[in-house]
Amino acid sequence: MAEQAVQVDQETFSCPICLDLLKDPVTIPCGHSYCMNCIKTHWNEEDQKGIHSCPQCRKTFTPRPVLEKSIILAGVVEQLRNTGVQDNPADHCYDVPEDVACDFCIGGKLQAIKSCLVCLASYCEEHLAPHYDSLSLLENHILVEPIKNLQQNILSSAEGTESLIWFDIGLYTDPYILQSEPEPKTRADFLTYCREITLDPNTAHPQLVLSSGNRKVTFTYNQQCHHSHPDRFTEWFQVLSRESLTGRCYWEVEWIGRGLSVAVAYKNISRAEGGIECGFGHNDKSWALLFEVNGNSFWYNNTKTRMSGPGSSRVGVYLDHRAGLLSFYSVSETMTLLHRVQTTFTQPLHAGLRMYNTALSAEFCKPR
Repeated sequence: MAEQAVQVDQETFSCPICLDLLKDPVTIPCGHSYCMNCIKTHWNEEDQKGIHSCPQCRKTFTPRPVLEKSIILAGVVEQLRNTGVQDNPADHCYDVPEDVACDFCIGGKLQAIKSCLVCLASYCEEHLAPHYDSLSLLENHILVEPIKNLQQNILSSAEGTESLIWFDIGLYTDPYILQSEPEPKTRADFLTYCREITLDPNTAHPQLVLSSGNRKVTFTYNQQCHHSHPDRFTEWFQVLSRESLTGRCYWEVEWIGRGLSVAVAYKNISRAEGGIECGFGHNDKSWALLFEVNGNSFWYNNTKTRMSGPGSSRVGVYLDHRAGLLSFYSVSETMTLLHRVQTTFTQPLHAGLRMYNTALSAEFCKPR
């Protein structure tokens, strides 16, 4: 079986900062790996900025990620030190067919969307969910594009050579990360990802009136004669977009009055069950920036983060779904970052608005 494997060289497992073999290797959220002390030193220098970045791809993280030693990388590097293997990898890649089946489906198996190098198993979207629901799994497990016969392709030893470890270097890097484009910097850059947003009448609370082609919402004290619908919010003055959002998207919201949440949410957020868990930002299925009379704040999973920054009646929202990046900007003659989220999105998102009785109207406007 040794001829099926791919041998890795020393450069593959060298720290991009010190250029030596990784010491106490850690993998940060963007997928790049460093010596623990090297990346800590780099981030210590960035602490005063409040935003920490990857020295390679320049992706930023807020708050500062917690670092934990990667056991798999540490084992590979240790074997590399012991054996002194430095040959260049052969021109070989694993077979990655379109029909890799989920290892956990019973009966008719669904197509796998990821393979895990720690579990040595492939998962469909449903069975992959626990990796995203558990932070410990997400931090310590390595997800790659689906690989056929995963256990046969990952060898822990080679015949005649004594715990020598062989790997395909492509397994350690998600190709989506390699293909990721730089984050937009100017308003012109953001407008290239502009997405027209319309509101879904079936989700609107009965005291919300939609107009302007379902792009504008107005709060009213009078209940509207809306037909009953399972998607309708009945406890909170909320409405979701008709469009589901993936990839890179940008949109702007302008409003009159105070008391408005600009949000994104999964479609399966609770609707009519009552209680605080239905509100944008008060659960783990939505992220909301709240603009109110006494100041602005960001809400996620019922946790409030107070924000500083300019007051605004127009906000721009930038989403890079694949990279797990969500940013809110105050929009005037310039764009000022209000808050940024770095996470992992497991479902398509919908844009949302939550009104208070102090808010008059809000509209998904066409950027000018």
